[in-house]
Amino acid sequence: MDLLRFVTAGSVDDGKSTLIGRLLYDSKQVFEDTMVSLQRASEAQGLDEVNLALLTDGLRAEREQGITIDVAYRYFATPRRKFIIADSPGHIQYTRNMVTGASTAQLALILVDARKGVVEQTRRHSALTALLGIRHLVLCVNKMDLVDWSQERLLEVEDDFRALARRLGVERVTVLPVAAVSGENIVDRGSSMPWYDGPTLLEFLETVEVPDPARHAALRFPVQYVLRPQTTAFHDYRGYAGTLAAGVARVGDEVTVLPLGARTRIAAIDRYEESLPCAASGEAVAIRLADEIDVGRGHMIVAAEDPAPVATRFTADLCWMDDAAALGPRQQFWIKHTTRRVRCLVESLDDRLDVANFERLRDPETLSLNDIGRVTVRTLEPLFVDSYATSRDTGSFILIDPATRRTVAAGMVRDVVTEPTPSARGG
Repeated sequence: MDLLRFVTAGSVDDGKSTLIGRLLYDSKQVFEDTMVSLQRASEAQGLDEVNLALLTDGLRAEREQGITIDVAYRYFATPRRKFIIADSPGHIQYTRNMVTGASTAQLALILVDARKGVVEQTRRHSALTALLGIRHLVLCVNKMDLVDWSQERLLEVEDDFRALARRLGVERVTVLPVAAVSGENIVDRGSSMPWYDGPTLLEFLETVEVPDPARHAALRFPVQYVLRPQTTAFHDYRGYAGTLAAGVARVGDEVTVLPLGARTRIAAIDRYEESLPCAASGEAVAIRLADEIDVGRGHMIVAAEDPAPVATRFTADLCWMDDAAALGPRQQFWIKHTTRRVRCLVESLDDRLDVANFERLRDPETLSLNDIGRVTVRTLEPLFVDSYATSRDTGSFILIDPATRRTVAAGMVRDVVTEPTPSARGG
């Protein structure tokens, strides 16, 4: 079945965890033993009814404080679609957690309290999702029961949010009025809003079409592992395993292997014990080539007529995640990009993004925990990168502190300083 990944975001107490808990419960996705555990936890909090927010607030510290701290992933399926939900924190100090949750999402559910409307955290979360390439925002106006199910209030909040979306360049906005506590318009429609004739949240999630830009991009296949089975039946087998980052691979296509510059054709595409005529972005396969080429982990198989830019210098938006130290210019790191890891230098800090009002502050001295800024990166060896808008996989990277081995930042490539592609040899 089709798979939809989405992230939820909103201010503290807007009801994100309750909404997801209600969605899972009303769609019959909660096992009986889980409900028993939730009942006990709710009783420990002195509640008469089951607190469905506890389905996603899994950490003990979250349950004690009544807030979401870490990203909670939940998986469920209906007869029409599979889903992966990332319930992200609302607090500003957990911006890095939200970036993590949104990095693989195809759409974002932004919750607002119908009484409060669009607030600073709404603007912050919307800006972050737009920055991460999510082009479809779903505004869930929650707690409609606390504004007497007012259509006028819904329209006021909707107008404010659509103005915000236009400023961010967001292409698609959907607005849904809901009441997470009672379940109104989550799975079942209810009767409290007769003026609303749109879909319920579950109906929308089951039917929304989310285009995949990577599917229509040029072929990008980072090699993760070389398959050489040590059996008599497969003694001549050499396959290159990995996941297609972008595009479509077809048997017979002409490709180039970077950084070798060798040009050849795709001889076969294998998955488990079957051979495929083609494979698309997101699929894990093994590719066999028509010519014997010394290909290994870190190499990339790309479309011969549209190879990835070869770059040792590029600009990127960086989310700083290290709470031990701030980022300053001229610092050195390991950069992990697809299956390749090389040394790099953050040459300069070009600006820092004020997410609350969408302004970029030029030439900051440092980037601190949860800051997002534009930086210029130089690598000691070439990488084969696309812009993040073209492909999330070949346009994203992480920085690793060489001393502590900790992941300290996540980045999105914006502009590439291209270099000549290695001349073809072999084929």
